[in-house]
Amino acid sequence: MLLYEKRIVIFGLLLIVILAGLYAKRRLYDPKHKLNQAKIEVKQLTDNNKINNGDLIFQTSLSGQSKAIQLATNSKYSHCGIIYKDGKNFYVFEAIQTVKWTLLDKWIARGKEGKYVIKRLKNADQILTPSILAKMKQIGNSFEGKNYDLTFEWSDDKIYCSELVWKIYYRAAGVKIGELQKLKDFNLANETVKKKMKERYGNKIPKEETVISPVEIFNSKHLIIVTSNL
Repeated sequence: MLLYEKRIVIFGLLLIVILAGLYAKRRLYDPKHKLNQAKIEVKQLTDNNKINNGDLIFQTSLSGQSKAIQLATNSKYSHCGIIYKDGKNFYVFEAIQTVKWTLLDKWIARGKEGKYVIKRLKNADQILTPSILAKMKQIGNSFEGKNYDLTFEWSDDKIYCSELVWKIYYRAAGVKIGELQKLKDFNLANETVKKKMKERYGNKIPKEETVISPVEIFNSKHLIIVTSNL
């Protein structure tokens, strides 16, 4: 009888652990919980003066193409944007469908597990003057509302996230955040990447197309990490 009772106790403890794990996982992926957590984090960042206008933020997107981007660029980062303050709130200027302003907390909550990294120009105090920041916003306004560029072309007709960041910084501040690449420079051999490329281009993949990836910007020698919750 004692052995039976021990087994019951052990089974009960295992069941509690399993249920606790399922509850924790459910909360981790619950949209309301993620948004509430992001709001807390943004308040802490704001209270501690951790973020400035012009900072860059990176995350792993949950979009349908995110995995292909990660595999093609050998990086966990598949999305990025520029942080600006407007009134009391911080926003991320980003290229999704369409180019738009998104509240920082909502942007963070939308990414995988709410994880992010914020980076900044090493000499931001000297380069990102009020006039340069105003010019960045002005250039950004010319892209606002444009469609997301699913074929990653180097034109202003449509635009993708890292292209938006790169062009705003270069055209407003003259800073190349990351070196421009060609589509052929990416890892196009992976089957997931091949499938996505086939879907977007058919049999005519523009391997000579100029591109810039989120990870190329992330790894730029001009940037330093400000904060992260990884």
